[in-house]
Amino acid sequence: MALRRRSSSAPAGPAAALPPVTVSEHEGVRYLHLGSIWVQGAMRIRKPDAIELDYVQRMLASLLWLPQDGEGERLSDGLAVQLGLGAAAITRFTHAALGMRTIAVELNPLVINAARLWFRLPDDGERLQVLRMDALRWLREQARPGSVRLLHVDLYDEEAAAPVLDDEDFYAACRRVLEPGGLMAVNLFGRRSSFEASAARIAAVFGADQVWSLRPTREGNTVVVAGQGAVVPSREELLQRAAAIEQRFGHLGLAARSWLRMVRPWQPRAATAGGRSAQATRSS
Repeated sequence: MALRRRSSSAPAGPAAALPPVTVSEHEGVRYLHLGSIWVQGAMRIRKPDAIELDYVQRMLASLLWLPQDGEGERLSDGLAVQLGLGAAAITRFTHAALGMRTIAVELNPLVINAARLWFRLPDDGERLQVLRMDALRWLREQARPGSVRLLHVDLYDEEAAAPVLDDEDFYAACRRVLEPGGLMAVNLFGRRSSFEASAARIAAVFGADQVWSLRPTREGNTVVVAGQGAVVPSREELLQRAAAIEQRFGHLGLAARSWLRMVRPWQPRAATAGGRSAQATRSS
């Protein structure tokens, strides 16, 4: 079936080098593209507050490591940051559903315009800032160390071949802005992307015992969660947190109990007796 496509206004000046933004709709879902077939975000038109894409839902598995409301802290007290706005699904969720102060950092002004025109992104206010700037520059120049509770990283260009920022310096800058116990969730995807190499870089910065991954989606997105001194709850506590998340946000697509079957601690490649590299066994 052909998709209806809408183009946002053409870029001008310095933005001209950035990819154009197009929007398509299919079976009640609106999609964001950066001038290519690759989906950069989505929203179900009749349920705009729901998290439509599987991998975006899994990025919110970082909530399992945070105390839920009623455990002595309130989620809404923290700061949530998104590097890469996309269709603003996580931005809307942390701002509206969680009630957190939220900052979204996006380089392409056309993505910001499209998010406001077609994906229900609210205007800036006391609890929401959308900044047009480079993510690494924001981390180095504007972010306050130890200030972020939830950091979501989803940085891809129009080719979607590999993350735009994916080296140890970048992940060190991410770790620096997290508060004690804060969490970073990263989407890893792309034809030239290597999950093992990216996860190893994250582990080199955060520590191997502070890195977890979720099972890949059908489309090949793998979410990695890394903590800044995060405490791993007991199995019973995780089950209670997952149930609490589902009770509050299950109608928005957060099947948190299923995340517990997907998540596993990161393990490096282990050398076999014959000297070859082998993937460490993971239980599902």
